[in-house]
Amino acid sequence: MRRWLAAAVLVMGVMGVARAAIDTYQFRDDAERERYQQLTKELRCPKCQNQDIADSNAPIAADLRREIFRMLGEGKSNQQVIDFMVDRYGDFVRYKPALSGRTWLLWFGPGILLAGGFVVLAVIVRRRRGAAAQGGQALSDEERERLAQLLEKEQTHD
Repeated sequence: MRRWLAAAVLVMGVMGVARAAIDTYQFRDDAERERYQQLTKELRCPKCQNQDIADSNAPIAADLRREIFRMLGEGKSNQQVIDFMVDRYGDFVRYKPALSGRTWLLWFGPGILLAGGFVVLAVIVRRRRGAAAQGGQALSDEERERLAQLLEKEQTHD
């Protein structure tokens, strides 16, 4: 029984390894391999959305890796490869999209929101300080006299 269990575990383990996506490409030199790795780390998988195509096992990521390899083999520059992918899949395919009219909010939006938060915080603090300062001066003469009587009464009972 133990032999059958061990054999079943071994078969399942081998099946898992057989399904893993491993790309084996022959590069002309180490510089081309480095460019390939850089590009696959820089481009986002359209299906996975939060994973670069180097780490994704999605079929579309494998297609994109194959396309990058083909384009590098044709002598295309990194920028030409990136432009091709952006034309095909949009700015979303890049982890760091270029600054343009369509992406300015992506680049400057967080800073604008942070600055706006500081402005709102400053306004709230200023209003509270103003209210606190006015609160101490808002007593009329009668109220001050009544307060003094209450404080005297409190001190005499101690």
